[in-house]
Amino acid sequence: MKILLLLIIATLLSASFAAAKTGGGDITFEVRSIGNVMFSHDNHIAGAGLKCTDCHDALFITKEKRKTATMSQMQKGQSCGACHNGTRAFDVKGSCANCHKK
Repeated sequence: MKILLLLIIATLLSASFAAAKTGGGDITFEVRSIGNVMFSHDNHIAGAGLKCTDCHDALFITKEKRKTATMSQMQKGQSCGACHNGTRAFDVKGSCANCHKK
């Protein structure tokens, strides 16, 4: 009986860890000229249904190791522009206020 109870507890604990929020949180990228960009992992994972591996390690590694991308580079499909191209998600061109907040 004790073994069954321990198995049930172990199963519930492992299920709760599996359902736990995926890491990342919100990340703010400083952009002085037009306003900072706040990236929300929750919006992209839960909201858009992406998996971590959709961006990591292909487009982004970590905030510390990231390469800065210009808006021109994003419009050519680099960085955020890989998805924000007007087809898969809103286009980076002309949608400044969607990302940049003053």
